[in-house]
Amino acid sequence: MSKNMCLAEKLRAGQTVLSAWATLPSPIFSSLFLKGGYKAVTLDLQHGLQTRAEARDSIKEMIIGGGHAIARIRMDDFRNASWLLDAGAEMIIAPMINSVDDARKLVEFCKYPPLGTRSYGSVGATMTAGITMDEYFASADKKTLAIAMIETPEAYAALEDILGVDGLDGIFVGPSDLSLTVSGGKSVAPVSEASLAMQKDIAEKTSAAGKIAGIYCVTKDHLQHSKAAGYQFMTFGTDSTLFISAAAEAAQALD
Repeated sequence: MSKNMCLAEKLRAGQTVLSAWATLPSPIFSSLFLKGGYKAVTLDLQHGLQTRAEARDSIKEMIIGGGHAIARIRMDDFRNASWLLDAGAEMIIAPMINSVDDARKLVEFCKYPPLGTRSYGSVGATMTAGITMDEYFASADKKTLAIAMIETPEAYAALEDILGVDGLDGIFVGPSDLSLTVSGGKSVAPVSEASLAMQKDIAEKTSAAGKIAGIYCVTKDHLQHSKAAGYQFMTFGTDSTLFISAAAEAAQALD
């Protein structure tokens, strides 16, 4: 973790943080995001192409570059949550957290006793940041974030109970999957009127619980709507999409 204000401190202080979304299997993209102006990068290990080694190296690049490293783990891959935190990630986003039991399991692997059962020994985070393990351990539970994804009707119905789980730091809305599951598989409509109303309700309930509200934003307008709705942590801009868009524009330069 950076010796400057960490991600958790920024969010708890009421700051808004925009993160890039990284899917491609190379740490260089994390560095390029930081050079482009992003202060945070989210590594998508659920649908992205990174291996654990590539995620580890990306996290290192972000720490060295003064940015914040976030990792979305695979479904039910809670053990890797602990490993990614040991590597230096500041936030773990876990998909398909549908119940209190799911949320407690996430906390179990992300927090040290007595909140959880994370084991002692964070080599990557301490070596890269230049701090001792004792220094890291003293504040790790406050400075690393366990975030549950809300993307099903079951999760939405259990939201207030999930938010009540001790040690859970907040939620992250997957608007496409939420709209898909709520519609029973009939449509993917993350910016429909019904979807936006649901997203606003989630943000309000999360804020009322004193926790962090995050969301994946699909357009610039959706990003602005999400900020107005009360989301503090937002992701917008995916490496593969941005590269293809820029490449398409450059390829037409002579036309």
